[in-house]
Amino acid sequence: MNTGIRTRFAPSPTGYMHIGNLRTALYAYLFARANDGTFILRIEDTDRSRYVADAVSFIRRTLDAAGIIPDEGPDDIGGAYGPYVQSERMDIYKKYAEQLVETGHAYRCFCSHAEEAPGTGEGKGFGGYPRTCRDLPPEEVAARLARGEAYVVRQKMPLTGETTFYDVLHGNVTISNTELEDQVLLKRDGMPTYNFANVVDDRLMMISHVIRGTEFITSTPKHVLLYEAFGWTPPVFVHLAPVMGRDETGKTSKLSKRHGATSFNDLVEMGYPAAAIVNYVVLLGWSPKTTNREVFSMDELIEKFSLEGLSKSPAVFDYDKLGWMSGEYFKAMTDEDFAAAARPFAGELPARMEERWPQIAALLKTRVTKLGDVRPEIAFLIEAPAFDADLYENKRNKVTPAAAAELLPALIEILAALPAPHWENELLYALLEECIEREGWRKGTVMWVLRIAAAGRRVTPGGATEILAILGREEGLSRLRAAHAHLSALH
Repeated sequence: MNTGIRTRFAPSPTGYMHIGNLRTALYAYLFARANDGTFILRIEDTDRSRYVADAVSFIRRTLDAAGIIPDEGPDDIGGAYGPYVQSERMDIYKKYAEQLVETGHAYRCFCSHAEEAPGTGEGKGFGGYPRTCRDLPPEEVAARLARGEAYVVRQKMPLTGETTFYDVLHGNVTISNTELEDQVLLKRDGMPTYNFANVVDDRLMMISHVIRGTEFITSTPKHVLLYEAFGWTPPVFVHLAPVMGRDETGKTSKLSKRHGATSFNDLVEMGYPAAAIVNYVVLLGWSPKTTNREVFSMDELIEKFSLEGLSKSPAVFDYDKLGWMSGEYFKAMTDEDFAAAARPFAGELPARMEERWPQIAALLKTRVTKLGDVRPEIAFLIEAPAFDADLYENKRNKVTPAAAAELLPALIEILAALPAPHWENELLYALLEECIEREGWRKGTVMWVLRIAAAGRRVTPGGATEILAILGREEGLSRLRAAHAHLSALH
């Protein structure tokens, strides 16, 4: 049964889904779903200078990837309150703008852009349009219309008093009406301004709760006055605190590209799972009241979401925390699913590595925090890194370059005795364990020397025998012999 709760996500078609926008969409969607309500997608494209071709399709693909499914919206989504694209609603805005003019809540302004600049005296102190056309005699208005003069429609703001509205997070918000300019509602070309179209559409689409960023809180008194002018009841307002980014100095500011990737699409392309991004973004300013868990499915988020869990404090986007969340999602995947998801990020692979991809992927599954790390993690398998003697220094395992040079010939001889058909991790490991026990070697020493010789890196996915198995007998022994030659040349 529909509860009457109707929320909306109303992006501009700029082709870019910022993390803050994604969070707004998520909260609106989760609140509607949690209350058996309706979630609407509306495209606010009145600012044609920012319009990007195919942006609507991009927005829909992004929402789909994030698991946000509108009940009403443009094109094939449909619904009873369309059109859901503002540029297709021009006649509606004109009708309501004319209604406000007729009731004395708005007026036609014939001023040119030059005349709209602040005037002197009181107008200059006000800091906005000096209301030149606010009280033109009706006969002058009629004459100018008859001459075909272009005009905008402006809202007639109260000149005294205050406007107050209630916000779920911020409580009562009050602004002096003297701070409000007679804002333009309809431009000369008939295109509505954001503030006007927003109010008309929210009313006609029966929106019960407006969930949006805190940057709109200063515009809300203007919206409230429009609701009052029409005799409409305003929706419930929820203004979300901003998402912040932290720079290398630790200073926080509103999240922007200087902090790194800030769009949902960028993060997906970097290899973070879409579900992990969604899970993390939901927690930027909201927390469930009944659990300390942090990893949730979409169904679980719907079950637990409530406005009471929202915070009015800014949240800081933390890439390390997103990486942790991403890693949790990878661990929960089957080896087969992870291998399939990671393979496109691995790039072109030698034939043997292609054959071994399931084993390679299994080693990476618990190590990477985004799939974009896959290629760098396996680069040493594709091409041997340059020799670095310092890598052989390991106090814990009592390894030095000299000790490694002395030990490697014996290890090469032992491993070379294993034929190619048996060159597998389990057999390599068993063979080395047997020799370590027989010769009285330290296991850590042997494995460190082999891993550095085979991989040329201190940190690798998998141990020495796993790496040698992936490299194959020929390549593995070749690398060990090359490492010994380099070490021998040092002494």
